Amino acid sequence: MKKIGIIGVGEYLPKKILTNADLEKMVDTSDEWITTRTGIKERHMVEKGEAASDLALRASVQALADAKVKPEEIDLIVVATITGDMPFPSVASILQHKLGVPAAACFDISAACAGFVYALSVAKQFLACGTYKKALVVGVEVLTSVTDWQDRSTCVLFGDGSGAAVLSEVESGGIISTYLGCDGSKAGILNMPGGGSMNPATHETVDKRLHYVKMQGNELFKIAVNTMTRAAQIVLEQANMTFADVDLIIPHQANARIIMAVAKKLGIPEEKVYLNIERCGNMSSASTATALCEAIQEGRVKKGEIILLDAFGGGLVWGASVIQW
Repeated sequence: MKKIGIIGVGEYLPKKILTNADLEKMVDTSDEWITTRTGIKERHMVEKGEAASDLALRASVQALADAKVKPEEIDLIVVATITGDMPFPSVASILQHKLGVPAAACFDISAACAGFVYALSVAKQFLACGTYKKALVVGVEVLTSVTDWQDRSTCVLFGDGSGAAVLSEVESGGIISTYLGCDGSKAGILNMPGGGSMNPATHETVDKRLHYVKMQGNELFKIAVNTMTRAAQIVLEQANMTFADVDLIIPHQANARIIMAVAKKLGIPEEKVYLNIERCGNMSSASTATALCEAIQEGRVKKGEIILLDAFGGGLVWGASVIQW
């Protein structure tokens, strides 16, 4: 099997920023309450008419430039999202057209907050066995489009954004191991019940506010900490490594308290944990993707170093990956 790695990254965050002070005017909450419980100070928000494919395009153009790869060299596009432009076609197919990529295979992955790790793993398999040569992997979300602005327990969490990576064969390192999993018995803890074949859009589903994210936060917190901890342990075992080998862990940016609880259980010092949640909030599939891009751009990741991606979300799904840069 060929060694496959990331050769270029990019991100895009909408220009509009929604602060905790703004939320104080919308619902019964406070900056102190939000910051203490989540670690979030602000999040980015699309303008009216700005769709997931628009955000994906901007991040993709940046990633292609970083990789020094022309759009026509891409023969596989995998997009991780739960907030596509529309139920179908896929964001990947819309992105293909906007990029001007001829005939590339395209599909979306719905794995919520673990979506980017899932997409990396899937794309890697196609490239490693030689089916395709270069892949564009994108994590993108417009979560503010499915946020209930009357629900103070969830509306303080979510933001919009996109991160992208170009994958290709590399001489050494690359994506060393990936561990994916799911527990569908707990799917009801975090979901959006309206809009699908179970609850098609009607006046009743709209009146019941079923087309927004629903979350059982307290129960989710404990599961997230334990699951992310175990996923990190398993993926490192698969790579024949220990936590001492890890130079930086880039977790899904769901909640600062969850992230630090995981780091504590793993015995990883805070300086080895990358965070952008304070200014981005929870962007589901886009969180790990943008955090990876920013860590690289900030010089937190150097050639030869080991990165651990660790994510958990609705499904309930999880994914972790060990990458040598």
